Amino acid sequence: DSAEASPLVVFENIERCSPNCLQMLLENISGLTVEADFTVELIPEINVAVATFIKSVDTKEFVEKCSQHKRIREFKMTARLLESTQSIKAENLPHSISTDYLTVYFESARNGGGPVSDVQLFPKENSAIITFCDHKGNT
Repeated sequence: DSAEASPLVVFENIERCSPNCLQMLLENISGLTVEADFTVELIPEINVAVATFIKSVDTKEFVEKCSQHKRIREFKMTARLLESTQSIKAENLPHSISTDYLTVYFESARNGGGPVSDVQLFPKENSAIITFCDHKGNT
C-alpha cells in the first residue's frame, strides 16, 4: 500500500514558520535535500505548503514522523498525504483558449495527462477546471 501513497504531503497552519525555516525543518525530518529530493510549494492564500517528493520515500512514514516532531508541534502545523483528485484548475490561460485545445493538451501523455471527461472554461477568470476520467491523469 505504501507504494501507492501520494508523493505529495500537505502542511497546514504554516503561518508561524517562514518558508526557509519550513524547508530546513523538512530536510531535518526527512534527511533529504530540498530541490534535489523534494520541492516545497507555498499556498499562502490558504495557509498551506505542499512538499512533493522527487526521491521515492515512504510518505506515510514521513507524515507520522512529522506529526510526532517537536518543532512541527510547536508551530502548530499538521501534515497529511494529499488525497488524489480527478480535477485540476488551470490558471492564467490565454483569452483565446478553447475547451477542445485544453482537452487535447491535458490528454497528451507527453504533458503527463490522461483521458479527460470534462473541461469547464471560466473566461472572466482566465481559468478552467479539467476533470479526468481517473486520478492518474492529473500529475
